[in-house]
Amino acid sequence: MKLPIIFLVDDDPQVLRALARDVRSKYKSDYRVLNTDDAPEALDSLKELKRTGEEVALFIVDQRMPKMQGVDFLERSKEFFPEAKRMLLTAYSDIDTAIKAINDVDLDYYLLKPWDPPEEKLYPILDELLDDWHANYKPDLASIRVIGYQFSPKSHAIKEFLAGHLIPYQWLDVETNPRAQELMALNGFSNSDLPIVMLDDGTAATNLELRSLAEKLGLRPTASSNFYDVVIIGAGPAGLAAAVYAGSEGLKTLLVEKQAPGGQAGTSSKIENYLGFPKGLSGAELTRRAVTQATRFGIEFLTPQEVLDISSADQYKTVRLADGSQINTRSVIITTGVAYRQLETKGIAELTGAGVYYGAATIEAAQTRGKQVYVIGGGNSAGQAALHLARFAEHVYIVIRRQDLSSTMSAYLIDNISHTSNITVIPETEVVEARGNGHLESLVLHSNDGKEHTVNADALFILIGAKPYTEWAQGVLKDDHGFILTGRDLRAKEGFNMSWRLKRDPYLLETCSPGIFAAGDVRAGAMNRVASAVGEGAMAVSFVHQYLAEV
Repeated sequence: MKLPIIFLVDDDPQVLRALARDVRSKYKSDYRVLNTDDAPEALDSLKELKRTGEEVALFIVDQRMPKMQGVDFLERSKEFFPEAKRMLLTAYSDIDTAIKAINDVDLDYYLLKPWDPPEEKLYPILDELLDDWHANYKPDLASIRVIGYQFSPKSHAIKEFLAGHLIPYQWLDVETNPRAQELMALNGFSNSDLPIVMLDDGTAATNLELRSLAEKLGLRPTASSNFYDVVIIGAGPAGLAAAVYAGSEGLKTLLVEKQAPGGQAGTSSKIENYLGFPKGLSGAELTRRAVTQATRFGIEFLTPQEVLDISSADQYKTVRLADGSQINTRSVIITTGVAYRQLETKGIAELTGAGVYYGAATIEAAQTRGKQVYVIGGGNSAGQAALHLARFAEHVYIVIRRQDLSSTMSAYLIDNISHTSNITVIPETEVVEARGNGHLESLVLHSNDGKEHTVNADALFILIGAKPYTEWAQGVLKDDHGFILTGRDLRAKEGFNMSWRLKRDPYLLETCSPGIFAAGDVRAGAMNRVASAVGEGAMAVSFVHQYLAEV
């Protein structure tokens, strides 16, 4: 990250040298100190600093300069760095001008010359000004820049991947951001190379596959060992909780995630009913805390990596991964969760990632500013997404098939939606077609009275229920909807007696294969709540201990 700048301007070379010496001696480790005796030249340089992404924290400018008065310079500097703090160096005779400048140019402080000793007359003032600046400064911490088209599925996939892994990045839309074209020209790229990922080491890559991007970012897609006490498949709330408890209790643990940690909960803009957070917290923040906690306990995290199947031989399990490698383990916890159901409607597939998104897609929320946005779904996830999008969009419409939200959404969300002026619920209606040339432009709505009408739509977010991600898990019994059966529920399932060979009954979260457990939303009968998923993840580790004590 570039250091912020303290900018000094004084036409008296002797005063400027003294000021630069004193400021550098105190602040050189945290700030770059730039100085000049030419005010017009300094003003021109501000344009270049702004263009290259620099940040000025503080201007210290002399009032009496022949080419430009200090007050005039500070006034014009606001065009480039409006948030910077401003100090005017004055003589006693200029006090009236300085006081007037407090209102005219938002002057923060005027300092009478001389300032000796600086420990008493300069540094305390600068400390306070810089502390105030930092309190309101929102630095661009992202050293990774993504250049692409807003309505590009590939660009969306990269942004979603980076956000899902909590990696800061700066998004540059090639159609609206001049900086994007400038960086492309500097690096010799054309539009055919988009999307482009510019990494913090100065290298740039085009059309990256997510696995290659993960390797460049230092994420680990391959295991460091071939044997573990427990392998957890899926890094949603249940998987992360299981990892925390397994790691804290000394089990050699591997956590494998196909996409990004957090699962569906990780994409939530705000979780308001999670115990201990009265103001709520975002899914990303919950995920960040959980990943940090699990890592602290020494668990190994593979991402992005896909599990193809699990096989058992005596008391050992073999987990086969998509890259062809195999992991041996004593036990397995399946926490792969659920995925949003696909909407089989004309035009949706072609526009997915180009104005049509599954889930809350919070990374795209800011791009809906001033636009018309539609949300399909009547559950809590849809309600949370609508409230988040309403902070940016001109208007948000929630399309549902039912008469109202009362039977599918929590009361607190319904109440919040009813008090949000730019959210409208459209009941007894469904989307029958999405239209657009390269990106979503309109939707065709069909109401229960048989009428159809077309509406302008800039974005569509689909949250219409979920199905379990279990197609890969062939060695466990499932219910008719694909959810994994565990515990007593297995007794009623045909084929259970053929697969279960132990004298005891399966543990509460154990599948039909001893030592393989399921927790969270992927499990039949689970409650679809973050707190219950976390509880089941922790509980699964307790059963793992009981199982390992037997074998």
